Amino acid sequence: MSVRLAGDAIVLEGPCRVEDAEPLLSLLQAGPDRTVDLTEASHLHAAVVQVLMALRPTLKGTGQDGFLKTWIIPALIGAESGDTPPEDG
Repeated sequence: MSVRLAGDAIVLEGPCRVEDAEPLLSLLQAGPDRTVDLTEASHLHAAVVQVLMALRPTLKGTGQDGFLKTWIIPALIGAESGDTPPEDG
């Protein structure tokens, strides 16, 4: 499993698959003030991203994958802050 609790942080490691969405949701619901550490994440399934976007936890790290760093993390940070990403042009 790619989701584990380390103190007050939820750590996502390696490829986070669809089956990781439910444990992530449970951990966030049990501790809404928990930080999610993405430092060691190499892939986030869309279901995991949806949990993060819906519950908007505080995030740490940007993951190991270029796609995560370029597209997913900015979207999550924008969702977290209520900001909308800037338009191209």
